[in-house]
Amino acid sequence: MRFWLRNEEMALEEMVQRLNAVSKRADEIMHQDIVPLCAADIKDQLKKRFAYLSGGRGQDGCPVITFPDYPTFSDIPDKEFQNVMTYLTSIPSSQDTGIGFILVIDRRQDKWTSVKASVLRIAASFPANLQLVLVLRPTGFFQRTLSDIAFKFNRDDFKMKVPIIMLSSVPELHGYIDKSQLTEDLGGTLDYCHSRWLCHRTAIESFALMVKQTAQMLQSFGTELAETELPNDVQSTSLVLSAHTEKKDKMKEDMKLALQEGHTILESIREPLAKNPEYSLNQDQLDNQTTVQRLLAQLNETEAAFDEFWAKHQQKLEQCLQLRHFEQNFREVKVALDLVSQKMTTLADVGNSLAHVEHLLKDLANFEEKSNVSVEKARALCLEGSQLIENKHYAVDSIHPKCNELQHLCDHFAAEIGKRRNLLSKSLELHGLLETSMKWCDEGIYLLASQPVDKCQSQDGAEAALQEIEKFLETGAENKIQELNKIYKEYESILNQDLTEHVQKVFQKQESMEEMFHRRQVSLKKLAAKQTRPVQPVAPRPEAFTKSPCPSPGIRRGSENSSSSEGNALRRGNYRRAKSEMSENQQVRSGSTGDEEESLAILRRHVMNELLDTERVYVEELLCVLEGYAAEMDNPLMMHLISTSLQNKKDVLFGNMEEIYHFHNRIFLRELENYIDCPELVGRCFLERMEEFQIYEKYCQNKPRSESLWRQCSDCPFFQECQKKLDHKLSLDSYLLKPVQRITKYQLLLKEMLKYSKNCEGAEDLQEALSSILGILKAVNDSMHLIAITGYDGNLNDLGKLLMQGSFSVWTDHKKGHSKVKDLARFKPMQRHLFLHEKAVLFCKKREENGEGYEKAPSYSYKQSLNMTAVGITENVKGDNKKFEIWYNAREEVYIVQAPTPEIKAAWVNEIRKVLTSQLQACREASQHRALEQSQSLPLPASSNTSPSRGNTKAVKKLEERKTDPLSLEGYGSSASLPKPPEKGKGWSKTSHSLDASEDNDGWSSAEEPVNSSDAEEDGGAGPRKLVPGKYTVVVDQEKGGLEALPAKSGDVVEVMNEGDEGLWYVRNLTTSKEGWVPASSLSTLIGKSRSAQCLSSSESGAGSALLSSSSSCSESCSATFSDLKG
Repeated sequence: MRFWLRNEEMALEEMVQRLNAVSKRADEIMHQDIVPLCAADIKDQLKKRFAYLSGGRGQDGCPVITFPDYPTFSDIPDKEFQNVMTYLTSIPSSQDTGIGFILVIDRRQDKWTSVKASVLRIAASFPANLQLVLVLRPTGFFQRTLSDIAFKFNRDDFKMKVPIIMLSSVPELHGYIDKSQLTEDLGGTLDYCHSRWLCHRTAIESFALMVKQTAQMLQSFGTELAETELPNDVQSTSLVLSAHTEKKDKMKEDMKLALQEGHTILESIREPLAKNPEYSLNQDQLDNQTTVQRLLAQLNETEAAFDEFWAKHQQKLEQCLQLRHFEQNFREVKVALDLVSQKMTTLADVGNSLAHVEHLLKDLANFEEKSNVSVEKARALCLEGSQLIENKHYAVDSIHPKCNELQHLCDHFAAEIGKRRNLLSKSLELHGLLETSMKWCDEGIYLLASQPVDKCQSQDGAEAALQEIEKFLETGAENKIQELNKIYKEYESILNQDLTEHVQKVFQKQESMEEMFHRRQVSLKKLAAKQTRPVQPVAPRPEAFTKSPCPSPGIRRGSENSSSSEGNALRRGNYRRAKSEMSENQQVRSGSTGDEEESLAILRRHVMNELLDTERVYVEELLCVLEGYAAEMDNPLMMHLISTSLQNKKDVLFGNMEEIYHFHNRIFLRELENYIDCPELVGRCFLERMEEFQIYEKYCQNKPRSESLWRQCSDCPFFQECQKKLDHKLSLDSYLLKPVQRITKYQLLLKEMLKYSKNCEGAEDLQEALSSILGILKAVNDSMHLIAITGYDGNLNDLGKLLMQGSFSVWTDHKKGHSKVKDLARFKPMQRHLFLHEKAVLFCKKREENGEGYEKAPSYSYKQSLNMTAVGITENVKGDNKKFEIWYNAREEVYIVQAPTPEIKAAWVNEIRKVLTSQLQACREASQHRALEQSQSLPLPASSNTSPSRGNTKAVKKLEERKTDPLSLEGYGSSASLPKPPEKGKGWSKTSHSLDASEDNDGWSSAEEPVNSSDAEEDGGAGPRKLVPGKYTVVVDQEKGGLEALPAKSGDVVEVMNEGDEGLWYVRNLTTSKEGWVPASSLSTLIGKSRSAQCLSSSESGAGSALLSSSSSCSESCSATFSDLKG
């Protein structure tokens, strides 16, 4: 490097010397060293042409300066005259000026006085040597005579170092200077144009100045380049090289312009020759031509010197840039190889199954493929370093060690990869043996399970089963593990604790299966041997005797003595044979049950294997998409293939697929593998990770946007290139559908697992996991509909969780609407799609489905919403068991909703009840304290009639007044006023819902009731409370208040039989079996242990309907506590 820098310094010195010489020569050409004056500076003075240098020469080569006839010569300022004389005398070469100038003063048209003044002025101010002064005196007779006389008498006034010759005519002048050296105005033939001469002089001097300035700039630039320090990074070096190259190009452009300028001047000087080849240039023109040629030659020398210097400087910078690139690439490759080595140290797993090992080998191949990118970069960098060394780079001492280090890292990686592959190959071989053994065992168990027990009872069936078993056992030589110690020794390098235990389990399973086959062989041999046994003869008399259930005493006594011992022996033999056969049958049945359990275990294992295998494939496919497509969208080398509509749309196209991949790869797959030996418990794995499965909802919500983007850009070359690299037969959209397919696949696998695990420990967990997965699928489906809502101004998230959604026929009925409109609305249903949220129910209109795939999903135009705090429901609507009512703000707005099926209606009614129940509970907790205070200050209800229950105690009466309000028996003066008992078979005229009276006697007035009642509100809001049929508990003692009134005690259970008017119910006391009328407010429904009151209303359903009609709503200002609604 030092040698190289020394060469650069030498090149700089040489260039500087050449440039100094060029500047000096330019100064000499312009005579800047003597007279710093240029034609451009006195251009206006030279244009006056009171003196000019025509280019003519005297006999001895003296330059001729002509002073033409100039009337105002005496008026020229001295400064101008001096400048012109100085400039003209500086033009000829120093050799010519040394001989001296010849002055030709033309005063033929002037007066003697002017001649005298001109000669005296020239003699006094001429700055150079003079050879001869020739004066053409005035041509007039008088002036010529006067000049002759005056010149003789005034000769002393013209004291000059050279002679002054007065000439009377031009021919006399020709005797001193040849005609070819004189201009036409002096009778000569010399071609002279003053303006052309002035232009040439200006151009030549400008060119000389340009050459000088160029040389100076090159010298300064060369010094700057030589003094520049080499940067330490790629970017700075690139910037320096770029800046220097830019300056060099500008210098070269300036030199090119200067050369063009010089050639233009030279062509201008030679222009007469181009027009007339016989034309001869005068001396001044020849001198100008020589001057320009010298300047051009010097400029070429300057350019050559600069090019030589620049080549060395550029080489230095380029080698520096190469070194910086090499160092930067070395650092990057070193970091990448270190990461690869670090990753290699973590690859210690040898697998726990054949599929796992195959997956590990595939991962290793992928890892090797990805790592080879870094390794190939390292090898390429080594080759690049070697080339730099061969090209005699100045930093060989720095490049060579780095190349050696990279080579060592590459060799180490190759060795580690080979070692890792050998271990996994060993593991693959071992797991292949284990899988083969397990498969053989499973096939054996299948064989045992497939042999029907009933067919084995015959001799042929038993022998056929034995042959099947023996034939199967013959295949064990090539399928089962022969020697366990041999396995330990051969695969010692990969056997860890888990794998050793797995080998032992497989071997134990193999032994257990062989033992099962042995037991089956023994059983079948016994069955086959039993069929060949001869049938023993049986005597008829003992047979008849033993079968006689009730023999006569005479016969019995006669036979006892004659055949006692023979009969006893025969009975003992038959008993033993029957007992033996029973024992064998029990063993067969026991073996059959055990075989069935083993078969179910095998089926469970198969389902588990399918779950694991498909899970691994799923994870691999996600990784392939993320690396082969998503990551490539950020690859600068692939950007030119990505269309503008696809740029910056990776999140739209892939959604949260990366989040899904990390969940399955890092968590779920590993946890599933823990249940491989107990597949019936895999439901727990799903339950523990059920929250994480919510990420699929986000993915599915984004799927329509992803589908739309794919359809716009599916023909993009980027996707085709990625598919080609991945060698995929299917396009990307098929892989984008994988998460949707996977989340639906789980419920099928769980159903299969539950089918074979109904009597196992984890059956309940499997059932719960299946329900949860189905719930997620429902939530995903609901959310897909939810995002299709258009026109809603608010935030749908503020409405709470989406509970249900579906399409219904809806009739509207509003109190304040026009009667014709109301009637018309009742007969013309609207098709609406309802969305039930925790805080509101939305009514939308379903639009037509357009597009394909996910784009075919419908859209929903928002129409209106009802706040659940002001909603009530009526469960049954007259004439149709698929209808129910949703009413709003005290039935000001009523929506009759018809579901597609009664089941859908029941599900919606139940879900709405749950929402209202939660609101009632919230009201209860928020207002319990305030309600208690208000209940103490409420006035007693006014009544003009006498209550049938006035005979009660004062405490009971006070409770009745506080508790029942308008729903008590107040208002009925006597028993005559009570309604008649219902006729049998008539059924219910109205259905209603009950309310629980509070056990702590906290009652509420109708004015405080926070729940809307359908019928009460329809009648003005002051009607009695309504109850639904069923069993109730009496909460207030009822005394005999009339003929039809039913006496009852607190705690009695009654059954409601019919609904009366004004809050009375006809009931049957289940304790006393008596019937009669009681106030509805004195009853409480039997719905658990709730202590709060519950208000329900009746719908106008038809008679005979036995379904409950619950019309419940909750306002935000409720002041009472309520119990949960119970269907």
